[in-house]
Amino acid sequence: MEPRVWVWIFLLLYIVYCFWWGLRGYFTEKTASGYAIGGRSIPFIAFLMAATAASFSGWTTVGHPGLIWRDGLAYAFASFYVLTIPITGAFFAKRNWLLGKRYGFVTPGDMFAYYYNNEAVRWLTVLSAVLYSMFYSGLQLIAAAKLFEIVAGVPYVYGLFFMAFIVWFYVVTGGLKASTWVGVIQFILLVLSIVVLGYFTVTCDALGGWSVFSAKIGELDAKYLEVPAVIKFELGTGGWTSVMILTYMFALMGIQSSPAFTLWNYGMSSPKPLAWQQVFMSTFVVGIALFFFTAFQGMGARILQGMGEISPNVDGDVVPMLMNYLLPGPMMAIVFLGIIAAIHSTAAPYIGTGGTIVLRDVYWRYFKKQEAGHAEQIWANRIFVTILTALAIFVSLTAPGAIVMIGGFATAFGFIMYLMLLGVHYGFRYPAIGVVIGLIGAIAACFVTYFYYRYPLTMHTAFWGLFVGLIIAYICRGIGIKDSEETIKRQQEIRVWINDVDGPSERGQKWRNAMKFLVPLWYVFAIGPLCIIGNNAFKFAGFPAVWSWQIVWWIIGIVMMWALCFKAEMSTTSEEQIKRAGEEQMIVVKEA
Repeated sequence: MEPRVWVWIFLLLYIVYCFWWGLRGYFTEKTASGYAIGGRSIPFIAFLMAATAASFSGWTTVGHPGLIWRDGLAYAFASFYVLTIPITGAFFAKRNWLLGKRYGFVTPGDMFAYYYNNEAVRWLTVLSAVLYSMFYSGLQLIAAAKLFEIVAGVPYVYGLFFMAFIVWFYVVTGGLKASTWVGVIQFILLVLSIVVLGYFTVTCDALGGWSVFSAKIGELDAKYLEVPAVIKFELGTGGWTSVMILTYMFALMGIQSSPAFTLWNYGMSSPKPLAWQQVFMSTFVVGIALFFFTAFQGMGARILQGMGEISPNVDGDVVPMLMNYLLPGPMMAIVFLGIIAAIHSTAAPYIGTGGTIVLRDVYWRYFKKQEAGHAEQIWANRIFVTILTALAIFVSLTAPGAIVMIGGFATAFGFIMYLMLLGVHYGFRYPAIGVVIGLIGAIAACFVTYFYYRYPLTMHTAFWGLFVGLIIAYICRGIGIKDSEETIKRQQEIRVWINDVDGPSERGQKWRNAMKFLVPLWYVFAIGPLCIIGNNAFKFAGFPAVWSWQIVWWIIGIVMMWALCFKAEMSTTSEEQIKRAGEEQMIVVKEA
C-alpha cells in the first residue's frame, strides 16, 4: 500500500480511540470537579505517562529536531529540558497537591487569591493561563498541520482545522480525565516515534551508519558544533549563547509552573507518581529520546541537506521531510501517529485546563456569584474550551513558521508564576499589591522582549518577565507597603502548615542542604555560562565535543534529579502526609 494509505488507516484508529474516551467522559462525568479536574481521582499510571506526554509535545517531536538542524548542537542544549521541566515539578507539585487537598482549591487562582487575599491576583492568573494556553496549544496545531501537509498531502489550513477538531472533540466531551487517559497511549507513541525516526536517519543509505554519520558531522561548519559565545551585549538579538541557553531553560521550567499544571496537580488521586514521573519518565526515558534520537534527526537533516537529499525551508519542515525521505509505509504511519499523539497530548490538557480556569475564576465566581450547578458549569466549560481552541487556531494561522520560538514565548507566561509560587510555598515575602503590579509588569516585559526587542543581552523572554516581576514586588516591599493583618495571619497559617506537613526527615534535610549547592552548580556547568567549556572539553564514542558534554551532564543530571526527588524528599510523599492533608481540611472553595 501507499504510505499515505497507511497513515490514514492508523489515524482513523487513533481518532476512534480518542473519541471513545471523549464520549465515555460525556456520559459518566456529571459533576463540575469530575469534568474539570477528574474528580481528584486521576490514578498513578495515568498521571505518570500523561503528564510526561503533556510536557513534551509537538515542540519536542517537530520543533526540536528542526532547530537542531537550523542552529546545530548549540540548540541541542535545549534537550536539557528533560531535567529543567521536572525540576519545577519537584519544587512545587507535591505542595500544590497538599494545599489543594486541604483547602479544596480547584484552580491556581483559588490558591493565589486566597493566599494573597486579593482578587486581582486571580484575574492576572486567568490572563496568564489564557495567554499560555492559546500560544502553547497554537504551536501544537502548527506542528500538526505542517506534518499533515507534507506527509499526507492535506493543505495546511485544512489539516489545521482537522487536527484541532480531534482535540476539541474529546476535550469538550470528556474533560480532564479523558485527556489524561488519551495521554497514556500518546506518551508511548511519542517516545516510539522519536526513536524510530532517529534510528532510520542514522542508518539510511545516504548516511551509512554511526561511523559514517559521525565523520560527516565532523565535516560540518564549526557554527553547528559549538556554543558561539557566553553573552552578546546587544539590545535585542538571538543566537544560542550560553546565557541564552540558560534563560531559555527558564522558559521551559514554566511548563510545570503554569496554571494548567497546577490545576492538574489538584486532580491527582495521590502525589505518589510525582517522583517517578520526574526522575524516570521525564529525565531518563524522554532524555534518551532527546539526547540521542532527536539529535540524530536534526544533525542528520543538516547533512542530508548538504548532500541535496532534502530541502527544508524552516524548522517545521525538517521532520516531515525526513519521514517522506526515509520511512516505508507502516513506519511512516507509526511515526506520523506518534507525532500527532504527542501534539494532541499537550494541546488537549492545556486547552481543557484553560477553559476550566476561565469558567471557575470568571464565569462561576463573578457572573454566577458561585450559584451555578454542576450541569451549567460543565456546559459553560465546554464553551470556554471552544473559545480557547479558536484562539489557538488563530495563533496557528498567523504564525505558521516559528514553532519552537512561539513555545518559548508561551511558557514564559508559566515561568512568571514563580512569583506567586515562591511566595505560597517557600515564604518569599512581598505584599499583595507588589504581586499584582509585578505580574502586570512581568506580562508586559514578556511582550516587549519578544515582539519589540527580542532577547536583550541574549537573555530569553522568560528571564525578563520574572526578573521584572520580582523587582517590582520587592520595590513595593522596600517602600514599606504592607498587607493587612488578616492577610499576614492567613499566609502564616498556610506556611506553618505546609512546612510542618512537608518537613523532611533529618536525613532528607541534609540532602536538601546539599542540593542547595549542587543544583545551582549543575545549572552553571550543564546549561549555564560555563557550558561553553564543552566546545573543546572532551570527546567519546564518535560524538563531537559539545554533544559529549551534553550527554555527560545529562547523566549527572539523572543522579541529581534522583537525589532531589527521593533523597531530599522533594517529591516523595508518605501516607502520613496524605492522611493529614485529608484529615486537617479547611475547605475555603465552594464547588457548586
